[in-house]
Amino acid sequence: MLSGSRVLLRARLDADVPVLHAGLYDDIATRLLSAADPWSPVPLDRSPFRSRPDDDTGRLARFTVAELGSDVPVGSAVVWGIDSHNRCAHLGLSLLAEHRGKGYAGEAMRLLCRYAFEIRGLHRLQLETLADNAAMVGTALAAGFIQEGVLRASAWVSGRFCDEVIFGLLADDWRPG
Repeated sequence: MLSGSRVLLRARLDADVPVLHAGLYDDIATRLLSAADPWSPVPLDRSPFRSRPDDDTGRLARFTVAELGSDVPVGSAVVWGIDSHNRCAHLGLSLLAEHRGKGYAGEAMRLLCRYAFEIRGLHRLQLETLADNAAMVGTALAAGFIQEGVLRASAWVSGRFCDEVIFGLLADDWRPG
């Protein structure tokens, strides 16, 4: 596990799945902010927060973001699309509504970068978010990511097209801590 001063990134436990599913998947507004596919009801035994066989390919690393000390799940984090040849990957982070605005996202993002750069030896990280997702935009910028572009009207969200912003961070530009 990777520990910060307030949160840690740890392996996903079976007990985490109902909490994350209810707060990040079944909360449709939250799900629409973090997924490229449309929401549809999914039973807990098919939750996207459960480990799946494709997790073992080396192209995906799933984490539960938990409060340090209490080990209470506060969100989900993922390094996905890991390309070991080009040494790049994408990051994803989503916090449960009751844990937002507490500074957990910034620390979790720094831990994800530490994992990707120091442990996996990656060279480039990328994240995409909706342009109006001020919390994630701020978290990315605070972690040192650079805005690299805007995909105009590229995401269908709640009945309208929205812009997406692409951020990138290179290992050489990353500042631990």
